[in-house]
Amino acid sequence: MAVEEKQAVTPSIRRGRWIDNWDPQDPVFWERIGKKVANRNLWFSVFAEHIGFSVWTLWSVMVLFMGPEYHTDAAGKFFLVAVPTLVGAFVRIPYSMAPAKFGGRNWTIVSASLLLIPTILAAIVMHPGTSYTTFVLVAAICGLGGGNFASSMVNINAFFPEGRKGWALGLNAGGGNIGVAVVQLVGLLVIWTAGVGAPRLVLGIYIPFIVLAALGAALYMDNLSSMKNDTRALREAIRESQTWVIAFLYIGSFGSFIGYSFAFGLVLQNQFGRTPPQAAAVTFIGPLLGSLVRPFGGLLADRFGGAKITLLNFVAMAVATGVVLIASTQKSLVLYTVGFVALFALSGIGNGSTYKMIPSIFLGKAKVAIFEGQSPEVAFGRARRLAGAVIGIAGSVGALGGLFINLAFRESFMFTKSGDSACWGFMIFYVVCVVVTYLVYLRPVPAVARSSARLAYAGV
Repeated sequence: MAVEEKQAVTPSIRRGRWIDNWDPQDPVFWERIGKKVANRNLWFSVFAEHIGFSVWTLWSVMVLFMGPEYHTDAAGKFFLVAVPTLVGAFVRIPYSMAPAKFGGRNWTIVSASLLLIPTILAAIVMHPGTSYTTFVLVAAICGLGGGNFASSMVNINAFFPEGRKGWALGLNAGGGNIGVAVVQLVGLLVIWTAGVGAPRLVLGIYIPFIVLAALGAALYMDNLSSMKNDTRALREAIRESQTWVIAFLYIGSFGSFIGYSFAFGLVLQNQFGRTPPQAAAVTFIGPLLGSLVRPFGGLLADRFGGAKITLLNFVAMAVATGVVLIASTQKSLVLYTVGFVALFALSGIGNGSTYKMIPSIFLGKAKVAIFEGQSPEVAFGRARRLAGAVIGIAGSVGALGGLFINLAFRESFMFTKSGDSACWGFMIFYVVCVVVTYLVYLRPVPAVARSSARLAYAGV
């Protein structure tokens, strides 16, 4: 035991900072060794993911610099910000498998370094006269930043014990999500100080931070040898109905957060005639609040149950969308902004609570399997494997919600010159999410009709 503990606290014994014998469920191990190592990896993971989100949502800022001389209309800009959302959604599944294949530390170095490609390319092409197709291609490459979330979450999930995953995953994701608000703040500062003719300054600011993220991962993060590239778990997760329920709910929470993050500035410009500086002055507020409250969504889920918090949150999101529609009817910019900021904050809480449901669901199913005769080692091992796979799938599918939101706004403004039609669709979707959460996780079941499968979700 002493040798194992020494290996855990001195990972440099193995070349490449690999840690063996990682057991966060052991309270003694966690207090003596695990907590310090896990927290160190968490903070550097947050920083790398933060930069990833900034690069992913970079074009929500770049479009604010694109005046009439760029010859791109509102519909073209909404499509431009939708493209990285789509790419980010698709790369999340392979990214979620990368930490097990290459090591969490190693992949963080690689994934952070890859962000240099779209950032440098954007600096090269960001000027009037560049073709729209070129802008679309460069924006698509920015989608790589969206994959960093999936690999980071899978990696951090392996470091923490079950009772602390909600807070850790919420903090990891929330710290990453703040990258959306920060890049918009940087864009605002550049617009205020250098004007709309200096988009390259935003990109120049981020290049050294990308290098720092890769360097920090190389120096201070670790790989866990216990993580395996479990394609069998991925196949099992795809066949598991709960995977798609969670993915659907995550479209409503994270899809809303990332979709509104890309679209809000453009909505203000086109619906209320805001100038780029005026739009940029408020667009960062929503993503900032949504990012800051995400860990509390996980914390609330730890305390009261993820399903309860998720259901109440979707109710509140439907109400907030109603506020946006009322504000649009009254042409009240202040109320419209308040409604949207509330949507951002609620999407952040929903992100934390929905993600916390994933390990809880499979832990519950493992307990039922043990009750029915399966060994604890097999049952809990399967639960951990499936939870990791579902995190990747849900993150990928959920990100598609951002694509749907931007395409919905694009169509709405193209045909009605307003975002109201899109918002009616969003409200209906949130109501459906409320119904799904209730029926699957919270609906009372008579004792005579209870099944082990149903009991597996108790307390989720």
